[in-house]
Amino acid sequence: MDFDLGEDASALRTRLRELIAQHLPEGFLGAFTNDPADLDVTQAFCRLLAAEGLLTLSWPVEFGGGGGSLWDQTVVREEMWAHHEPRGAQYMGLNWVGPAIMAYGSPEQKAQHLPPIAAGEVIWCQGFSEPEAGSDLAALRTKAEPDGDGWRITGQKIWTSYAGMAQWCIIAARVGGGERHEGITMFLVPMDAPGIEVRPIRSMLGYHHLNEVFFDDVAAGPDAVLGEIGGGWSVIKTALAHERVGIARYARCERLLSALGAELAPHWDDLPSSLHAAWARALVQVRVARLLAYRTVHAQESGGVPDVIASAARIAVTQCDQAVGEVLFSATDHRSLEAGFDAPLHGAVEDHWRYAQAATVASGTIEVQRMIVAKALLRGEPV
Repeated sequence: MDFDLGEDASALRTRLRELIAQHLPEGFLGAFTNDPADLDVTQAFCRLLAAEGLLTLSWPVEFGGGGGSLWDQTVVREEMWAHHEPRGAQYMGLNWVGPAIMAYGSPEQKAQHLPPIAAGEVIWCQGFSEPEAGSDLAALRTKAEPDGDGWRITGQKIWTSYAGMAQWCIIAARVGGGERHEGITMFLVPMDAPGIEVRPIRSMLGYHHLNEVFFDDVAAGPDAVLGEIGGGWSVIKTALAHERVGIARYARCERLLSALGAELAPHWDDLPSSLHAAWARALVQVRVARLLAYRTVHAQESGGVPDVIASAARIAVTQCDQAVGEVLFSATDHRSLEAGFDAPLHGAVEDHWRYAQAATVASGTIEVQRMIVAKALLRGEPV
């Protein structure tokens, strides 16, 4: 399978890898640790990418972007995820909050929010999931009630990544008495607004990933509504399609498999054949995930991303994520749980496996993705 995107893409990869080598400390595993210095590294790196015109490479120039293609941005996305996402939590704003504002925002919203995202100066979180709603996003109960010409938002969100470090939240709330998709409306709310409380949720994922967020009569002006009142479901579908393809963990998987192969090369022939086979199967899964991700990028380039294409890609990425985690664990045996610079692959084995366990529920559970694909198949649609 040929994944060569051409000479320009190769030159872009080289430039990105040079910046990574120059500005990231060896053994860097991302921003979401208990060391504040790691977050500082990612914030500084985002500003560097922005100064180089690489942070929002595919955005239109009028919104602070580089006017590049979606394939250019795919290269950036892959290199970032391959190196433990040195953009930190910024990818949410870059990959789908920004595009959603471009698609649905007013001129004033675009002028207010897009330049700070493009400059790497703001972190966003998303207020989607709620207690007792499971994977059923349309069952949300957070309400926005009229207050003069604005709104008052009351409710609770859960599993909200980066809420403790974010400056802004894009939140789904119900306006009026509709059920399911009716009345869902999107709001852009600053996280320092009175009435917002963030409570971290301790988990095996580590710091910053999971939080509860409470909205107690939070004031939102008329300019906080993104898109049409009651039209939030269209915004959500657009956002989730971008989010699912934006998490290019297949690139990290391939890099870790390559690093594992290099580390085990001196005694590869002494390893059990079952491990050889598992390594090869995992690499095949990674390549399939990459191909499906590229099909999604092609759909984006053609004007839209059908749910089924984005879901198929997400399923494949989730599965390769976990398959690679298991291979890494098996290959490093009793040292697999070690963390830190002196651990196998500088601690990336434990870090990758731990996060991969949650991959089946992140960005929409794998069961939901499978239902989307299954329904398309039953309707006779191409998948």
